[in-house]
Amino acid sequence: MIVFNYPSKKVLKENIGKPLNYIETSLFGEEYLRTGKITGANRPHITGQGREFFAEVTMQDGLIEQVS
Repeated sequence: MIVFNYPSKKVLKENIGKPLNYIETSLFGEEYLRTGKITGANRPHITGQGREFFAEVTMQDGLIEQVS
């Protein structure tokens, strides 16, 4: 699962239209998609910021299009 490098889901939503700030964690290949849906979480013990949250991010041409 990708780790979103944002302190909260609200801050992630405020970054719609910008590139995704993330940490790739998979040992089996990249999970990041320039276009498509990515499911991930903020893991405070990894990022050192905020609280844990989960989100589905829709990407379009390398930019965040939607967060749910």
